Amino acid sequence: MSGPRPVVLSGPSGAGKSTLMKRLMKEHEGVFGFSVSHTTRNPRPGEENGKDYHFTTRESMQEGIQRGDFIENAEFSGNLYGTSKAAIEDVQAKNLICILDVDIQGVRRIKETDLNPIYISIQPPSMEILEKRLRDRQTESEESLQKRLEAARIDMELSKEPGVFDVVIINDDLERAYEELKEILNDEIQKVQESKS
Repeated sequence: MSGPRPVVLSGPSGAGKSTLMKRLMKEHEGVFGFSVSHTTRNPRPGEENGKDYHFTTRESMQEGIQRGDFIENAEFSGNLYGTSKAAIEDVQAKNLICILDVDIQGVRRIKETDLNPIYISIQPPSMEILEKRLRDRQTESEESLQKRLEAARIDMELSKEPGVFDVVIINDDLERAYEELKEILNDEIQKVQESKS
């Protein structure tokens, strides 16, 4: 598929992916498109269907997975999450760089497809800092928090494996992490901007 290469952003919850992504999209309006994931979890306050997630039922999502509609899917804390091929194609059709926010399982699944994205991992400086960031959010129970921390431990280990990611950014300083992210994506950003001019 022609057009700009998609970008796979991965990393544990609390590493700062959303913050970096929102800033990137705000600063480069009309360059990035976010592939909207499907999930069977309930919307959090302020989340909009079709914008933050496609909120769906387990039954309907499982049917889609069986049909091969999803490029990747995973189960986390009892809920299904996934990226549909249609969600990526919607973004690419607008000649935008498609951003995929997936976990490490998702990264492995995408590697088996012909998507050919740029793989970027955003990692926290340490488990201690990550735990503090997650606790400061005050959005979940202790049990849910422990599950996230366990998933983060695995994620941090796997991100060190050679060849999984094109680049790993340690987010210990938001400004520096942001500049690093922008630099990696510079060529793709320019392609989109040139095609629009």
